[in-house]
Order: sequence, then C-alpha cells, then structure tokens
Amino acid sequence: MYYTSQKQIKKRSGDLVDFDAAKIEVAISKAHKSVKGFDDPVLYTEVTTSVLAILDKNFVEASPSVEDVQNMVEQELMSKGLFDVAKNYIIYRYEHTKKREEKKIETLEKLTTSGLTIIKRNGQKELFSTEKLRKHLSYLSKGYESDIDVDGVIKQVGMEVYEDITTTDIERSLIMVLRSFIEQDPAYSYVAARALMGKNYKEVIGHDKIDFTKLEQQLKEQLALSIQKGVALGRLNPKLLLFDLNKLATHLNIERDNNHNYLSIQTLLDRYFISDPKTKEVIEVPQLFWMRVAMGLALNETNKEEAAINFYNGMSTLHCVPSTPTLFHSGTMRSQLASCYLTSVEDNLANIFKSYADNAQMSKWSGGIGNDWTKVRSTGSLVMGPGIESQGVIPFLKIANDTTVAINRSGKRRGATCAYLETWHLDIEDFLELRKNTGDERRRTHDMNTANWIPDLFMKRVKTDGMWTLFSPNEVPDLHELYGKAFEHRYEQYERMAEEGSIRLFKKIPAKDLWRKMLTMLFETGHPWVVFKDPSNVRSPQDHAGVVHSSNLCTEITLNTSQDEVAVCNLGSVNLAKHITAGQLDLARLQFTISTAMRMLDNVIDLNFYPIPETRNSNMRHRPVGLGIMGFQDALYQLGVSFESEEMVELADRTQEAIAYYAILASTELAKERGAYQSFRGSKWDRGILPVDTIALLEEERGLKIDVDRKQTLDWDVVREAIKKYGMRNSNTMAIAPTATISNIAGALPAIEPIYKNIYVKANQSGDFVVVNSYLIKDLKVLGLWNPQMLSLLKYHDGNLSKIDDIPQNIKDKYKEVFQIDPRWLIKAAAYRGKWIDQSQSLNIFYGGKSGKEINDIYLYAWDMGVKTTYYLRTMAASQVEKSTVNTDQFGKTHLRGQGQDQTEPEANAIETEVVEEVVERVVISQTEDKATVVAAEVETLSATISEPVAATDVNPMFAMNSVDSKISQQDTFKMCRLDNPDCEACQ
Repeated sequence: MYYTSQKQIKKRSGDLVDFDAAKIEVAISKAHKSVKGFDDPVLYTEVTTSVLAILDKNFVEASPSVEDVQNMVEQELMSKGLFDVAKNYIIYRYEHTKKREEKKIETLEKLTTSGLTIIKRNGQKELFSTEKLRKHLSYLSKGYESDIDVDGVIKQVGMEVYEDITTTDIERSLIMVLRSFIEQDPAYSYVAARALMGKNYKEVIGHDKIDFTKLEQQLKEQLALSIQKGVALGRLNPKLLLFDLNKLATHLNIERDNNHNYLSIQTLLDRYFISDPKTKEVIEVPQLFWMRVAMGLALNETNKEEAAINFYNGMSTLHCVPSTPTLFHSGTMRSQLASCYLTSVEDNLANIFKSYADNAQMSKWSGGIGNDWTKVRSTGSLVMGPGIESQGVIPFLKIANDTTVAINRSGKRRGATCAYLETWHLDIEDFLELRKNTGDERRRTHDMNTANWIPDLFMKRVKTDGMWTLFSPNEVPDLHELYGKAFEHRYEQYERMAEEGSIRLFKKIPAKDLWRKMLTMLFETGHPWVVFKDPSNVRSPQDHAGVVHSSNLCTEITLNTSQDEVAVCNLGSVNLAKHITAGQLDLARLQFTISTAMRMLDNVIDLNFYPIPETRNSNMRHRPVGLGIMGFQDALYQLGVSFESEEMVELADRTQEAIAYYAILASTELAKERGAYQSFRGSKWDRGILPVDTIALLEEERGLKIDVDRKQTLDWDVVREAIKKYGMRNSNTMAIAPTATISNIAGALPAIEPIYKNIYVKANQSGDFVVVNSYLIKDLKVLGLWNPQMLSLLKYHDGNLSKIDDIPQNIKDKYKEVFQIDPRWLIKAAAYRGKWIDQSQSLNIFYGGKSGKEINDIYLYAWDMGVKTTYYLRTMAASQVEKSTVNTDQFGKTHLRGQGQDQTEPEANAIETEVVEEVVERVVISQTEDKATVVAAEVETLSATISEPVAATDVNPMFAMNSVDSKISQQDTFKMCRLDNPDCEACQ
C-alpha cells in the first residue's frame, strides 16, 4: 500500500481519474522481468516510492499527467543504473505512441467518410456530424466571426475524435482546440471561454434541463437554487437565504460572462466556485459567483439587497476585485476574508511556540503570514533560567518553515510565510543564508520567505563606508521599538557601551561587507528581500499607537504589531484597465468604483472570521484596509505610453493621487455614517497630516533630500476638511498587492508591473497554452503586420521586438518586456506613486544583468527615493518558448538542449526506434559522469524527441497546432506565473 498526496491523474484525453500508485509498480515489474528474467519486488517498491516522492514534491496542487509519471519512472530507472530496463520501458512507450497514431489515421478515414460513431450522454449512438459542430462553433463565435477560422477549428477537432467518443469528450476536445488557437488571436480566448462556460452551465442547471434559448432566464432562476443547495451542503451561510433572491436575480447580467477570457473562467472553475465536497461538482457559474460574493459582503448592511447589487455591479464588470480569500470565503460558513497577517514573536519559549500554533491557524484559513523575529535573542546569549547559551533564532525559524509546509491554505494552496529580522541582529549573517541550497539543512528554510528589516542608519553607514555593529536583542531591548533620529541616537549609545565593555555580545563589521552579502544572497536565492524600517514607520499614520515591526508576506502592508495585536490585511484592487475612457483616466467612474470597493473592504472587517483573538483586537481597533491597483500596464497600452518614459511616471503619480483622494474621502464618508475607528485620536489623520505630507517628515528624520515631486492636481482641502469633520473609518486605506491570480480573473496584467513577456505560456491543471500580448496583436493588425510569419518571429525571438526589423521603433518602445526596462523606472514610478499611499507597494525589481555594482546602485536608488519596501529581485533565467513549429530553414536552428548543442525538432511522424536506441546508448556511455545531470539532460531530449506527433493532414498550414508547440523551458531563477504556484499569489 502506497501513500501519496496525489488523488488524481490526468489521462491523455484530458480526463482526471483516481490515481492508482500500484500501476507504477506493475509497469516497472513488467519492464524489469522482460529484460532480467526475474522479479525484484524490493527494487520495484524502491523505485515506485521514489517516483511518488517526486510527484508529491512537484505536483503539490496540480494533477500530474500520465506522461509526467512515465517520465519520472524513466528518470528513476536510469538514475539507479538500470539502463537496459529503462531502454525497454522507453521502447514500450514509443511503440504505444505509434499504435495511437495508427489509430488516429484510421479515425480520420472514418471521419471523412461519415462513418465515425459517437456516444451521447444517454448512451445512444449516432454518426458524428461536422455540421452540428459547425453550428455550435458559429454560436460560440458570435461577434468574433471575422477573427475565428471555423474550418480550421473543425478540422483540428476532427483529428482529436475517435470511434465511440462521447459527446462529453467532443466538448472537451473543442475547448482544448480553441485554447490551442489562442496564440493566433485573442478572440479565440473569449470563444474558448464561452465553450467552457457552456459546459459549466450544463453542469449547474442540469444536462437534461438546460435550454440555451432560455439561458438567461434559467441562470437567473438558478441563483436561489444554488444558494439553497450551498446551504444544504453546509458550504454557505444560511443567512444568505434572508436576501430577496428573486430581486437579486433580476439584477444578474448574464452578458457580463462575455467579459471573461479563457484563463479567467478556467481560474474560477479550478479554484473559486463553490462545489459539492463529495462529488466535486460546482454549483456556481460566473454571475452567480459574483452575486454570492456580493451577498456575503452585504450581510450586515441595513439594506442588504441594495448593497449586494452595488457590490455585484462593481465586481462583475471587473472594475474592482477583492482578494482571493474574500472570493474563496465570502458568504460561507467560515468567512475568513482577510489576506495576510503580521505578527511579532516575543523572546520566550511560550510565545515562540504559541506563534507556531497561531501561524498554523492563520494559514489554515488562507492567510499569508509575516513574522517579526527580531526580539528573539541571538546565538551565544544567555538563557536566564538554566544559564546556558542560546542557539539563537535560526533553529526556531526552521520549525516555522516546517509549520508552513504542513499547512494547506483552505485546501487550495500551500501555506506561505515570511520571516523578518532587523539588520543589527547578531544572527543576521546566518539569516541571510537561510535560502541557500548548500550547507547544514537544519539551518535552511527552503519553503519560507525571508526579509531584511533595514534601518536608515545602516544605509547611511553603507554609503559612507562606515562600520556596523551587531547586537543580541536581549541586551539592546529598545532598539526594535525605535526608528529615525531616536534609533540613531540610541544605537550609537549602545555602540559606545559595547566599546566600554558594558555589553557582552556584539560584533563589528564593515557595513559595506554586510550589504554586499545581502545583495549576493538576494541575487543567488531571491532572498532576503530588502525592506526599509524607517520610511515604513516615519510615514505611518498610526505612529501614535505603536511601531511597525515588519511588513507582510508580499511587502505591501505596514501595520503596527505587538504581543496583543496581530495586524490584518484586508485587500482589494481597482482594475485601471477598466477606467480609461476616450484616451484619459475616467475620474467619475474611478470615484464610484473606489467608493464601492472601500465599503466592501470595511465590511470585511466586521464579517471576517478571526483565527486568533489578537487578530480581532487589532482589526477592530484600527480597521485598516488596503485598496490597490492592477492593470497599470494595460492603462499604459491603452494610452499609448511607453513604460520607459517620464510620461509613465507622471501617469503613475496622477492615477495614484486620484485613487488616494477618493479612497480617503470614501473612508471619511464611512466615518460619517458609521463612526471613526477607535484609535483615530492622535493619529496623523487627526493631526492633519496626509500621506503626501510625510515625505517631508522622512527628509527631516534622515537629514537628506528625497527627490520626489510633491505637486498636487486635486483640491485636497476638501479631503482635509472631511477628515477634520468626520474622522476616518480606517487607519490605513491603500496598499498595492501583487494581484497575480485576481488579475487573471480580471483579464488584466498584474499590479504595477510591466509585461513579463509578449509571448508566454500559461499553465493550469488542464495543461499549457500560449498567450500573445493582445494589445500588441491589435497594434500589429492596424499596421497590417499580424500574420503567421510575425507569430513565428515572435516565437523565435521569445517576444523581444527589438530584433524584428519590420516592426516600427515606436511599437518596439511601447512593448518593451520587463527585462528590457531599466528597473529605475519601476522604482521612480513607485516613489512618485508611493507619496500618496499610507501603506506600501509590492515592488518587484527586475534585473537582467550580472553586475553586483549595478544591483547595488539599484537598491541604493530605491532607498534614496524614499521607497518603503521592495519584493523579489527577479533575475533573468534560461527561459524561452520552445520553437517546434518555427521554420528552421528560414530562421535557423532555434533551441538549445542537453549539452548546449543546437538541435531542431524532428519532422512529425518521422521518428524511428533508432532515436530511442541512440538516446539510451548515450546514457549508458555516460555512466561514469554525474548521473543526475546526464539523466536530466537525456530525459529532456528524449521527451522532446518522442512526444506524440500530430498529423499535418487537414491542419491550417498557416498556424500548425502542435501539442509541443510552445512549452516553457526554464531554470529556478525565475518562475513563470502559474495558476498552481502559490508563491506568486500569496496575498491575491
């Protein structure tokens, strides 16, 4: 009996079936016995166990395919030196591939002679009808007729069907084919979404009940039925039944389903829709989902229906979208709607181990966590009770790491935590190495993020080539509670005490040496992140109520923490892409959206399920929210603005000013209606200090000029008067989170970042598909440049337009990818945007070079500009779109594999067994080399070589569709955004 967390496996047909680990052992035993002539049960169990371990590690949330499992079996057999057995296994796989191709050819012959039978849902058989398929596809393509090659899609579907295929599988094949055409034109994404929604409608309404001529009526009637079913299943709060469901149903706008592209719908289906926990059948469709979320957020409103309708209209039009936990849990029995939590760990065992339990509870309910560990004493410090030396903070972080691994947030994504340590802590050098892949594994935290909490004094010492002193916090207990000039004065006092012998543990080190090590680790591992303590505190509206000891999991939250208060992030984002009208920012629409979003976020605080008492204490006292943005790059595209330009910085400045203006004003309106937050008195708001005013305060504390313009374009006296009159409902109002997943839902590019690639692969549980920048395609169409030749050029150059001669320079400038853009532009935009924000921004730094000096200059520039926090340092990886359909005669050999040699893809159906023999022979010859390296390289080559070929018959020659057409090959330095990668969407 084998145990594996893998519950299902994806067959070649796309079906998900129950995973049976015993089948792996059977396959291994057959291959082994046919070669060796005897059984070796111990070996079979050993190899199977290894394969299962790899599956559990690499497919935490997605289901592996049959091919994935078979590849891993090959890899394990070869890594154990069983090359002859592996050879037999590979040849067996190849022979079955040939048989499947022969069967495909036979099916195509039947199809052309109208002799192919299919099986309907009721079990009856009938002949496959191309005309029925054409009629259905025409229905799906309404509005996109000029962009969709109906004949090409039909021909491709014909290649996927087989004798006695079910209508369910035909439907799935159509969706997959449409998805594979998305690279040709964005229209295919919306048509594929309609096909997928059609499947969703049938499942929810009932295959035997659905009538597409009355679809809108049926979906509206389904609202009450779905809510009732969700309550009966124990998934939804019975209070939802108190709404006037008939009234809400009349406000459902089914046409808004057409706003969703394929990735959006697939994301919602895979992760967000409420389902029956036993059958896994979803009970929601897009508009029912948005209304359920809206109802959950309106539960405490006096006029529930009116509030729910307003919330629904804001979300279903994709103008604003709450964070993922809110979408997961709104209206459910445990409405944990918050995104992230910030805690401070005290310097005693009871609190340290309480923090592990707290982390587990918060992770269980889908929260990402930021832990401040600075108070925990360092290695070598004395423990008061037994009088022995402490092992420091690192061993405790290892336990925190393992707690993170053990928790699956809401059953939908892994736990995610970030540990923060202030830069003067004596264990800081060991802390920097926590994410290294070498060294003592007991002092490594591979599954937990880390961040440096850096005081301004350290940065000044770096710039002046000064010395830096490390202390144990138990000997300098107040340092962590101080910032600005007060910190500098006290720190220098402690340095003198150390020199005089009054402090037992300390270490002096050149500040530049420590800074260099920080940046080296950041470049090598992406950690620890660079986060600045003083800007986060000096500019905090809540300086009267405590200290900001850390940021959160994604570095956009700057809230106070203490032993009694665990800060809570309540997040949502405005989609800027939906607020550009007639070539300018639509301020009226923006104000309406923000007013609605702020009301939703304020409601989250009262509705939220709080995993531990300290979270409730903090949230009820201060009521912070974080309204952010997404689609900034979309807005630039719509306005024709290049990211590398002062015009972009100006747009960042002006859009954030408007967002701040309306967000703060909305909070005063809520205060007028509901009262100010408890700790308002004495806050910066109460003292008449707005976020834009705090740049001057930071300059004063630093004694240095911050080169950020302070001009204002709106009448801020209106806001100041409203605060003075009504107070604020929320201690904090703005924070820009990464928005990775909700941007997929909204069809926008994430947060405030430039586009990563103009052509890239999206991956989810259903497989991979290629996406081309839709704005680029639109502009190229206007210029008459979008055609199959251009698509091939884009693939060949991995989306980099600078190398394509036919494209005008202004288009090249407009569509620069993120690694073509100097990161200082991102930082400058963040600084100008940040002057309006009362929290912070999740600011990734993208750097394509290898110069340590350049990285140093980039991060010093961020500090000089007054930026509060940065997030990942994203560096360039060996990542490219595989070019199997690029004409190598025209463009040359395109892909590097294995030992670094140029290789081209083999012609379809031209693979012979000799290829398998050659690959296995190379592995056998290389037995004396590092097996892991050789096996990995050869399996990659082999997998590419014997991938199932697709017959070229009846395929549109302009756009050849191939299952290996556009895979991503990449190292771990930079991971492409995936639906099943929780590290990329921890908060959103």
